[in-house]
Amino acid sequence: MLKVYDLLSPVHVISYSGCFLQAQVLYSFAFSDLSFLALMAYDRYVAICRPLQYHTIMSKKNIIKLVCFSWFTPFCIMAINICLTSRLKLCSPYIASLFCVNWIIVTLACFPAETMVNNIFAYITIIVYVSHGVFIVWSYIYLIRTCVNSIENRAKFMQTCVPHLLSLITFVFTILFDLMNIRFGSKKLPQPFKNFVAMEFLVIPPLMNPLIYGFKLTKIRNRLREVLTLKNKLSIGVH
Repeated sequence: MLKVYDLLSPVHVISYSGCFLQAQVLYSFAFSDLSFLALMAYDRYVAICRPLQYHTIMSKKNIIKLVCFSWFTPFCIMAINICLTSRLKLCSPYIASLFCVNWIIVTLACFPAETMVNNIFAYITIIVYVSHGVFIVWSYIYLIRTCVNSIENRAKFMQTCVPHLLSLITFVFTILFDLMNIRFGSKKLPQPFKNFVAMEFLVIPPLMNPLIYGFKLTKIRNRLREVLTLKNKLSIGVH
């Protein structure tokens, strides 16, 4: 059994297999989120920079392949990490984290020399997802160059790319904040704050994305205006 901090349960214990399952689900979600952001950046690049080829490149068949790839690849990468970690013998059952984190489990190994393969594959994982970020930057360089001299393309950029950029910034901010806290966070910080930082990348992007993409839809935007207008009228009436 492994011991972790739990928000809801009075018993801060999770089974060995349950811990790995938790790490698999959580980090597959995070990696797939970045994969979808890269896929969306590619979609916008094709739509604005190669509009005449858009329906050929982004056909229904190709979209299904890309979406499956964006789900399946993070799952497999995380599964390999978990399998490599599961072979290690652990000398401590205590995990100083709100939930199971693969790299923290690796640090509990009795024989550090056995973690070499884990570290190598961890670096490969980092390179794969850093390349996602590089691809997103590359696509936006081309997008901005294409949109600068065209009013029509600038309108497309504002309509389709700005929501994507907001989602990307939200995701990057939450991940970097979590990593900075892990690397430089003080042990004297209140536990509720540590819990919030630990789970923010699982909560904030899923809450923000529907708002970011939903607000640009005319029906939703008009409905929000109606609600706000009604609220203002009621508040004026009360006074």
